[in-house]
Amino acid sequence: MTSLEKITCVEDLRRLAKRRVPRMFYDYVDTGSWTEHTYRSNESDFQKLKFRQRVAVDIHQRSIRTTMAGTPVAMPIALAPTGLTGMVHPDGEILAARAAERFGVPFTLSTMSICALEDVARHTTAPFWFQLYVMRDRGFMERLIHRARDAGCSALVLTLDLQVMGQRHKDIKNGLSTPPKPTLMNLLDLATKPRWCMAMKRTPRRSFGNIVGHVTGVDDMSSLASWTADQFDPTLSWKDIEWIKNTWGGKLVLKGVMDAMDARHAVDSGADALVVSNHGGRQLDGAPSSISVLPHIVEEVGREIEVWMDGGIRSGQDVLRAIALGARGTLVGRPFLYGLGAAGEAGVTRCLQILHKELDLSMAFCGRTDIGQVDRSILLNPQIFDDLSRI
Repeated sequence: MTSLEKITCVEDLRRLAKRRVPRMFYDYVDTGSWTEHTYRSNESDFQKLKFRQRVAVDIHQRSIRTTMAGTPVAMPIALAPTGLTGMVHPDGEILAARAAERFGVPFTLSTMSICALEDVARHTTAPFWFQLYVMRDRGFMERLIHRARDAGCSALVLTLDLQVMGQRHKDIKNGLSTPPKPTLMNLLDLATKPRWCMAMKRTPRRSFGNIVGHVTGVDDMSSLASWTADQFDPTLSWKDIEWIKNTWGGKLVLKGVMDAMDARHAVDSGADALVVSNHGGRQLDGAPSSISVLPHIVEEVGREIEVWMDGGIRSGQDVLRAIALGARGTLVGRPFLYGLGAAGEAGVTRCLQILHKELDLSMAFCGRTDIGQVDRSILLNPQIFDDLSRI
């Protein structure tokens, strides 16, 4: 067996990534805000849902293929938008996009990516999705939307829950920056990561590729730091979403919905899908987990719009639980970042293989042969989060 074949779960990838990725970037991935209660609940709440195992059912022919916002997918999973992916592994966005393309799942590029839109488009053939933040500089936003369209992006994923930045203690203590500042602590850490350092030396992509060189007055990292701190727009309203939808003109996904009233606004906005998401527990600590509010939002708007979810998914079984509670698709961030940090493009592919196998086999154990047949009846306790829905 090769070293990657011996990796059998996402947790194996996480442990390997922790050894290979510089501390500040590993902590950026594997952390939440404040006490990290919501971050931990995202993961632990999945385990409260128990499967109903079935036997003597013909499960010889199975399929977990489906569609997300009209895009055919090999399984109901897309790679979530994650900032600084190119610091987890050099050229990380390109490598992850290529792995996703070959596997047959969508890749979503973040506004705060290291590799630029045009870079990813040059290294892939399948259309990818682009994630957008609402910023005060509307001129820059409009140009960014046009660049995404020119790059062939097939959907725009608008993140709604970052009007202000949640406090992430580890990022502050680590002095998170890109590239890392040459402090003694950072230099000592980098000395233990020779694989990462050598690969980073070979790439020219070390800053925010979608921003540097595309915004007036932002030509280096010092000016970028002050620009980004002031750019996230606390005045965001549903009128801005109407402007973005009209400017974009294509498939629109709204990410960051955790309340039924906001889900109703998402439907009224004309979006094609919404993502139940608390930003991976990185924004409002003390908020409920994504999986716990999913059933309520599905009940409210699931017949009118595609409802997806992210946050806490660490296995194909978690994906199956989300589908059982009504999600039409899921987004995964940390699992593919662990794979990327562990082994680059091959690590992302291994992550997708693991999720695919776990989802397929678990569905079979529940007596289902097609992902479209999965519903609440495969769970012993699908009502476990109903009390939360009535709060």
